[in-house]
Amino acid sequence: MAGKILNYYAGGNTARGFHNLYNSNLQGLDRLFILKGGPGTGKSSLMKKVGNEWMKRGFDIELLHCSSDNDSIDGVIIKGLNVGIVDGTAPHVIEPTAPGAIEEYINLGEAWDASKLKLKKDNILKISGKISESFQTAYSTFAEALKIHDEWEKIYINSMDFEKANDLTDSLIEKLFGKMRLHKKADVRHRFLGAATPKGAVDYVPNLTEDVAKRYFIKGRPGSGKSTMLKKLATAAEERGFDVEVYHCGFDPNSLDMVIVREIGFAIFDSTAPHEYFPSNSSDEIIDMYESLIAPGTDDIFAEDLADIAKRYKDKMTEATSFLTNAKALHDDLEEIYINAMDFGKVEEIQQKIQNEILKLAEK
Repeated sequence: MAGKILNYYAGGNTARGFHNLYNSNLQGLDRLFILKGGPGTGKSSLMKKVGNEWMKRGFDIELLHCSSDNDSIDGVIIKGLNVGIVDGTAPHVIEPTAPGAIEEYINLGEAWDASKLKLKKDNILKISGKISESFQTAYSTFAEALKIHDEWEKIYINSMDFEKANDLTDSLIEKLFGKMRLHKKADVRHRFLGAATPKGAVDYVPNLTEDVAKRYFIKGRPGSGKSTMLKKLATAAEERGFDVEVYHCGFDPNSLDMVIVREIGFAIFDSTAPHEYFPSNSSDEIIDMYESLIAPGTDDIFAEDLADIAKRYKDKMTEATSFLTNAKALHDDLEEIYINAMDFGKVEEIQQKIQNEILKLAEK
């Protein structure tokens, strides 16, 4: 029987620049292969092939998706073997903790013809510069969108009953945990459930929650306390010794979008755009923050202001995404240069070498 795949992001293009959560998800591995090499050298394909092989063998795997290329991954973890492979190139450079003992660098540059790349040096530098410029413009534009979002939040924050918000969170913590405690240190993983990508907002909420018995869908408006509630729930889980998956917002990583505690069997997440979902299982439950905490009539009172803010925010997000799309197109051009200089037969040999090492670990 084939294993299962868990999909998420460990890095994101955010309003605060590229945000890196890789270390949180690679911690505790017994073996980690860190791939080095330029664009188009086959890193993503290699990781997908190795991950797929072990999934067919019945092992659950985690795919760490690439926020800058919808068709690529940045890492794969084989859970049952405690082994991972990760793209260790910028912007997610991985610093080894025990080089040789745990981490091993794999240089895919061994498979390229450097003489061909030298002939394209000026073009490589030119395209690389434009890619960097596109990302920086995207980040600054997302930052402008965040300022508009703050305006949005302020309207609801000023209409919010904070005492009720605290009571709602306290009662939910009591409902979920009761007197349960585990006498161990919690394993806390920080991730993204989705990301801003060249194709717009993408998320993996259905995949991440499909095996969870109880799902809570938080509905509400910006500034209605969704992230604050999730932060308190994550802290409560950790304090009680439960392993917890903490999913940050792909737009503002200082906010949270979801918390999953699989040892109890619940997931609670911000179920508003751009990751809006509705109950589909009999056990699913909605928590409406607007109805419970915001002064009645707030939407109507501020309708004109809210419409203006929503439009400006949407326009700015669309603009920011266009720069990610441009960066992807430039990256494709750069990949083409490297692809034409690669000996993919050698890449397959490197892949087989990694596979053989993992086989040895599995036999142990």
